Amino acid sequence: MWTSLVLSAFLGAAAMVAMWEARRWALVWGATPVELRRAWPGDELSPRAVEISTRALTISAPLDAVWSWLIQIGQDRAGFYSYTWLENLFRCAMPRVDRIVPEWQERTVGDTVWLARRDRYHGEARQKVVQIVRRHLLTLASPSDWGRILRRQTSQSGTWAFILVPIDANTTRLIVRSRGPEAPTFFGRFFWVAVFEPAHFIMERKMMLHLKSLAEHTDRAVVPLVS
Repeated sequence: MWTSLVLSAFLGAAAMVAMWEARRWALVWGATPVELRRAWPGDELSPRAVEISTRALTISAPLDAVWSWLIQIGQDRAGFYSYTWLENLFRCAMPRVDRIVPEWQERTVGDTVWLARRDRYHGEARQKVVQIVRRHLLTLASPSDWGRILRRQTSQSGTWAFILVPIDANTTRLIVRSRGPEAPTFFGRFFWVAVFEPAHFIMERKMMLHLKSLAEHTDRAVVPLVS
């Protein structure tokens, strides 16, 4: 009996350690020690974020090419370059557009980036552009935090920043920085760690890899939008 209890306790502890290490790996997937230590644009908007992830990959494509694909994200544009079938299981009506569309090459601060069709989820599935530096930075936050940022307050729900760093003329580093809520409740933090983080990692990793593939291998000819 005692042997079984000890073995069960050991296996349970080993499983906990494995899950913790898997979480640590997912939070910093692809990022270098230098990238993890430094501050990134957008961090100042949520300085008290409790949960932070920094993910990165190298794209063998010029900065302009990567930016042209990145700026098209959004349900009402090219989608999020992730698992479209999974997004649509949750009624997002996410498109999959694997071409550069001239009409989608501009964004400004205050623009809405839809996470699902605007008539779904009471119109709440959306983010606002709170920072944008062409060819370098796109930072998103919740609509409520957009109001706070306008009042020069900090974000409460966190931010989602996409940063492009040129390595050379034909190589770009993509950094995706997610900063969670600044003061979550116990249950809110449990949901974040147990549910949101794993799902977000799976979708975000696919998004980054697909964006890399598009920038590196897809014909970059600009295709007019067909209505």
